[in-house]
Amino acid sequence: MYTSDDKSKPRAPISVPSLRVAKRDGRKLVMLTAYDAGFARAIDTAGVDIVLVGDSLGMVVQGKSSTIPVSLADMVYHTACVARGLRSALLVADMPFQSYPTPERALDSAARLLAEGGAAMVMLEGAGHVLDCIRFLVERDIPVCAHLGLTPQSVMKLGGYSVQGREGEAAQRLFDDALAVEAAGAELLVLECVPSTLAKRISAALTIPTIGIGAGSDCDGQVLVLHDLLGLASGHRRPRFVKDFLAEGGSVVGAVRAFAAAVRDGGFPDAEHSYD
Repeated sequence: MYTSDDKSKPRAPISVPSLRVAKRDGRKLVMLTAYDAGFARAIDTAGVDIVLVGDSLGMVVQGKSSTIPVSLADMVYHTACVARGLRSALLVADMPFQSYPTPERALDSAARLLAEGGAAMVMLEGAGHVLDCIRFLVERDIPVCAHLGLTPQSVMKLGGYSVQGREGEAAQRLFDDALAVEAAGAELLVLECVPSTLAKRISAALTIPTIGIGAGSDCDGQVLVLHDLLGLASGHRRPRFVKDFLAEGGSVVGAVRAFAAAVRDGGFPDAEHSYD
């Protein structure tokens, strides 16, 4: 599925079934965003497990104020670029805003990301009506990563970028949504800006891995936006969960390796980069 000019011996490819094996074995998963072949190649070389082509590209690559203007064509293009730089990491592509209002539209969008973009899995935000989309895709052999907590495509409804699930009712709803996306067939769950205690509870309740971003150290893995990891200013407020790994890594590959090592040994995130 992936090609690269790097002639070094590749790692064994990360498969969808291997995600649950990692959780079972207590091995932390390392996930990072990429938007082009060059950075994808560096990330793959550094040993990252999962590469996400996020609709965050709208903010960090295109310079837009949110992820909402990102189109499906944008996602297909950048996913295909990233796929050319990978040999081992599992490639996940975001489903952009309003590309899955119905199960049928979700299938059309996901099929393009897999067939044209080369993705191995697609990511959908939220629960509710999205559960029908997840089930529809999974029944048609399309692996799904769910995304709960702070979901950027819902930023207008949420009233901004803030921690989700802090209050009792909201926390229970988020917990129930996590169980629901797993029951619908999701193979992976990203938890964004969720209190550490809630993320720990969710991670313990699920058989699928959780990937945290601002969700504490008890998730089954961690993800950051590449530009944040490298300390590049995006023109937006720097979230609490962001850490610049370039200073200690010394190079792009070194920064990614430092991030991966910190995730796997439990050093990142610490309390400073998590929410209560």
